[in-house]
Amino acid sequence: MSEWLTGTAERSRTALDAVREQWATARTPPGRLAQHVFLSLDGTGLFFYTQWTSDADHLAWARAQRSGLVDRVDTLVPGIERPGLTRTRLVRSVVHDARRPARLFAVRRMPAAAAEAAVTPSAPGLLAAHLHLTPDGERAVVITEWTDAAATGDTGAKWYCATSRGLL
Repeated sequence: MSEWLTGTAERSRTALDAVREQWATARTPPGRLAQHVFLSLDGTGLFFYTQWTSDADHLAWARAQRSGLVDRVDTLVPGIERPGLTRTRLVRSVVHDARRPARLFAVRRMPAAAAEAAVTPSAPGLLAAHLHLTPDGERAVVITEWTDAAATGDTGAKWYCATSRGLL
């Protein structure tokens, strides 16, 4: 998981379009299982969520191809802040409603000890919750899926949209 802070909706969309274009033409690297990018609701950035079979597969791709992707985007959108990669493992998912599509995703970072309580409650509009732990087991990232903005109530989370332009 990683975040790119672009500052504006226009810069976020330009970066997203450049990433999508490159992903569409590139060969899928060995070991990559899934790759998603989401637009922040406030327009200030992108959230990347990628699943790999192993850290070694991800590192091999990063060494060989990441700079080409980033260089192209940085040419179009200079000055993107990239706070860094957060490596996690999916520990548990709770699915409340698998029939309706998720339109919003909330991402919360917290101490691992507090994470279980963030995964289990049900709320109107909450479709699913996914608990990820860092390799040291100290920190957690909880990603929740929601039906729409009216259903959300988590003010401590960073919100992202799952539109056709935001989800790959």
